[in-house]
Amino acid sequence: MSDDTAILTPQKPAPEPGTPGYGGVGENVSGHTLTSGIPVVPPAPNSPFGPGAHTEGPLPHQPPKLPDPVSPAAPAAARPKKKGRNKLVLLTVGVVTLGGIAYGAGLLMNRSDVPQGTTVLGVDIGGGTRDEAVKKLNDAFRARAAKPLQLSVDGDTVALKPDQAGLQLDSQATVRAAAGSDYNPVSVIGSLFGQERVVAPEMPVDEEKLAAALERAAGGSGSATEGTIKFQSGKAVPVYGKAGKGLDVGQSTEAVEEAYRAQVETGKTDPVKVPTTTKEPKVTKAEVDRMMKAFAEPAMSDIVTVRAGGVEVAFSPENSLWKFLGVKANAQGKLVEYYDTAALKDLYGGAFDGVLITRGNGKKTAVTPQDVIGAMRPALLGKTAADRVGEIETNPS
Repeated sequence: MSDDTAILTPQKPAPEPGTPGYGGVGENVSGHTLTSGIPVVPPAPNSPFGPGAHTEGPLPHQPPKLPDPVSPAAPAAARPKKKGRNKLVLLTVGVVTLGGIAYGAGLLMNRSDVPQGTTVLGVDIGGGTRDEAVKKLNDAFRARAAKPLQLSVDGDTVALKPDQAGLQLDSQATVRAAAGSDYNPVSVIGSLFGQERVVAPEMPVDEEKLAAALERAAGGSGSATEGTIKFQSGKAVPVYGKAGKGLDVGQSTEAVEEAYRAQVETGKTDPVKVPTTTKEPKVTKAEVDRMMKAFAEPAMSDIVTVRAGGVEVAFSPENSLWKFLGVKANAQGKLVEYYDTAALKDLYGGAFDGVLITRGNGKKTAVTPQDVIGAMRPALLGKTAADRVGEIETNPS
């Protein structure tokens, strides 16, 4: 017997259907036994090879089976917090808490009108009332603020008084600015450690007043001269102006303001060199000639007499008129008449003592220089002896 020949073992014939033992339990049916060592697996219900399936011919179409839905992946476990972050939070909270305590302490310590540590030009004015702060400023800077400035005008020196030139250190305004509560945390906390709160001084300037003062200073400096009329014994003499260098008021204003601030801050009083410019006289030759004919020559042409209550006082060109008559220029460069009342009063002395004038309110008062001038003005322009007498009405009605 060769190796290719299987040894057949005799088998019992299978029972017929319906006979006992067919499909029974415990019997070895060929479909339930191992064939060549491979177990028989019953077909799936939907298998094409299941019971009743076609065994011959083409198989029926079966749609493809869709894949089962994929379940979402479970979230990864949260990482544990680092301990370093907790320490940082605690440190931040601690710093904020300490800052709040320091801020509150600073507010409590700065309940005065002027906060502690407030300084003006290096002078501490804080920690007290406003009046106390004003006094501190005045005590420290009064002398500096009132000291005249020295102006250097083309080689000449001219004094300029601050109070007459609209210059000042306003202590009241400075303290008002300093007295405002400062709620800045840096300033409030800093005051606990001696930090200064610097306040600039209030130094307002009256520009119009300063310009007028510089105009007056310019009149006494430089080489420019204005036209005028001089009254001398027995005559009036025309004086014609001439061009020359003078103080440049417009450009000098800024230089004077800066010099005054520096004087208050440092106490130094170095002369202020102010710019000059070529200036033409405001009072022209034509204006001088006009005033000579309209006023000066007639006034000095003869004696003028003033009467009041039976008293007469005569004023002559040689002995008295020239002592109190004069002219001056107005802002427009026009010459107007001018009377020196003090010199006039000295000339007539007590001549009108006892003469009373009834005023508009019914009261009677003594003769004044203004009364004499009022009667004299038209008489100065008179051409005849009669026209050159002025009468003071003692009982005008």
